[in-house]
Amino acid sequence: MIHSSLAQLGAALRAKKISSVELTQTYLDRITRLNAQLNAFITLNPEASLAQARAADARLAAGTADALTGIPVAQKDIFCAKGWLTTCGSKMLHNFVSPYDAHVISQFNNAGAVNLGKTNMDEFAMGSSNETSHYGPVKNPWDTARVPGGSSGGTAAAVAARLCAAATGTDTGGSIRQPAALCGISGLKPTYGVCSRYGMIAFASSLDQAGPMGRNAEDLALMLNVMAGFDERDSTSLQRDKEDYTRDLNKPLTGLRIGLPKEFFAEGMGADVAKAVEDAIAEYKKLGAVIVDISLPNSKLSVPVYYVLAPAEASSNLSRFDGVRYGYRAPEYSDLADMYEKSRAQGFGAEVKRRIMIGTYVLSHGYYDAYYLQAQKIRRLIAQDFTEAYKQCDVIMGPTSPSTAFKLGEKGDDPVQMYLSDIYTIAVNLAGLPGMSIPCGFGANDMPVGLQIIGNYFDEARMLNVAHQYQLATDWHNRAPQGL
Repeated sequence: MIHSSLAQLGAALRAKKISSVELTQTYLDRITRLNAQLNAFITLNPEASLAQARAADARLAAGTADALTGIPVAQKDIFCAKGWLTTCGSKMLHNFVSPYDAHVISQFNNAGAVNLGKTNMDEFAMGSSNETSHYGPVKNPWDTARVPGGSSGGTAAAVAARLCAAATGTDTGGSIRQPAALCGISGLKPTYGVCSRYGMIAFASSLDQAGPMGRNAEDLALMLNVMAGFDERDSTSLQRDKEDYTRDLNKPLTGLRIGLPKEFFAEGMGADVAKAVEDAIAEYKKLGAVIVDISLPNSKLSVPVYYVLAPAEASSNLSRFDGVRYGYRAPEYSDLADMYEKSRAQGFGAEVKRRIMIGTYVLSHGYYDAYYLQAQKIRRLIAQDFTEAYKQCDVIMGPTSPSTAFKLGEKGDDPVQMYLSDIYTIAVNLAGLPGMSIPCGFGANDMPVGLQIIGNYFDEARMLNVAHQYQLATDWHNRAPQGL
């Protein structure tokens, strides 16, 4: 059962071949056995999970089940879940039990899915390797000496190791797509505003977006059907008609125009990654697609723009963590100001402090115009490049990450090299576009390679169709780490 897709699991549950309680217990047993090795989960609550499973079995027996009813789904520990410890991978929130559900969590609860547990992540979603978590680094299931990517590394590792049927992630600069690529799974960042950010602990509010992570494109479509939807509690949530993201999965790709940006295939990409991506493009040609050469001239500026804007927003968002109402409070202090300073100094990790300091600097008097305002102007130019490109093509493709998974600790002393891990993904967030990563082969050291598919605004159904047709023709998405 652990190698089954969501559709297969749903069919088995409805046919009474297995109960939700049995399925949930199977995954809980695997987590108990393997999590010490992978560190993919921060929090489990077996009693709560099995109670949800029993309720799901009652819905299945009554014939009122939805597509994901009874299926165990893990949740990134950035989503508030009522009664669950919600840490965001930080000492600052090590004791925070949420009094309410995030909108995404509520959507899964309403669908009858089982919350299997909360997955490990880079602290406050700041990182590209899942090494900044207060709870220690997550290990890549394909090679436990290597990183799983970040910040949704715990989610990616859990899905790849079959510790859950599927899971949620968030993507601010590539944090769904990059770990999906490094762990050999599928992950999708929807158009900004498609999934509510209510109850999702904020990093950079104009960039953060929730999304699904699973084994294949069909799984992502089923999850997005649940996750997407208007929420009046989120001012950035878009009021749109409900979509069925599975509707176009089986359309042929004849005549599909695939744009290949010359900037994505320049120096910096590993030869092994280039070979896997080129082979994937060749497969798309066999499926009837045509290739169009395009240019995204301002994409090279996406990394410096992101590392001005994201830290600026983080500096503002994280000011609420001060030791007063909830979260970590320093045990000893002399007055209120001293409590603020010591609580923040002791509660935040090094990467979070670095970004807060950068963000505070670029927002300060005398530097706002020179840095923050200029970055916002370039952000608009990056978005305009995509608008022009989509006049020539239907989707854009390229690598998700410039390399396969690197070793734990390899880039810890060089923040710039770490930041460049997201060089192909960041522009998508700056433009608010949807993007996804699917497995397309293996590179050096037999580590997975991801193919990135970028769609126009609200074009998730087409992207999922493009990914699904490729996955019908190949089996990279069915490969699993051995020995687990």
